[in-house]
This record gives sequence, structure tokens and C-alpha cells, in this order.
Amino acid sequence: MQSLLYNPFRLYLSNGTVDLDNDTFKIILLDNAYVPDLESATYAEIAANELPDGNGYTAGGQTLANVTLTRAGNKVTFDADDPVWPGSTFDARYAAIYDATTVDQVLMGYLDFGEVKNVSNGVFTVHFHVDGIFELG
Repeated sequence: MQSLLYNPFRLYLSNGTVDLDNDTFKIILLDNAYVPDLESATYAEIAANELPDGNGYTAGGQTLANVTLTRAGNKVTFDADDPVWPGSTFDARYAAIYDATTVDQVLMGYLDFGEVKNVSNGVFTVHFHVDGIFELG
């Protein structure tokens, strides 16, 4: 699974718009029609490709639980619990994380599952990398 940070997020992180320690972050699921664009800056820019409300999914996404920001040597790691959607029936190709605290709901990054993943009346889980969602270093 490939994950990338949106380019505007780097600026928002460095100028203090995004506070990794205190802001609330959400993850949304996107359909196969989404075309990743690393220049996207806000949730509104990609919302048209978010999965619709229903079938175990809630539009607007799920709040990331137990977000951690840790430092080891010259690396800072951002991580959270793997999000889970129980009792779901849908297809998703991508997931995107955004800062729900910021006025414009700034996009952080996206995950490409590599292919459409489907679930039918089951549990859909996004498994973050064992080393965290992303590292800065």
C-alpha cells in the first residue's frame, strides 16, 4: 500500500496551520474514480469521490483514534490506531487523511490500496504501516 503526503500539507505543517499534537484528524474512503493529485489542499477538493453515506460508512470519515507523535533520533513519527468499519458493504480504492480542526479541513495524505478493496457485510480495516502513518526526518 502506497502512501503519500499532499504537497500543501508540508507548508501548513511548517507554518503552524496544522498542529500534529492537538488537532483532530479524520480518515475518509474514496472510490476508484478518484485521481490522486498531490497538489490537492482541502477535503472539499476530493469530497466528490468519497464513499456515500450508508452501508457501514459515514460521510466525512472516521476520527483517528489514539494519535501519537513520537521522536526517535532524527525522525518524528505520526501514527494512530488502524480505523475499522464494522458491518460494511462497499468498495474502496483509496483513503485520505485530513485535519478536521483547520478551517479548510487541510488534507494530510492519502493511501493507495493498489486495487479496489471490497467488503460485503463484514469488517473493513485500513492497516497503517507498522512504522506509523508517516515519518518526518
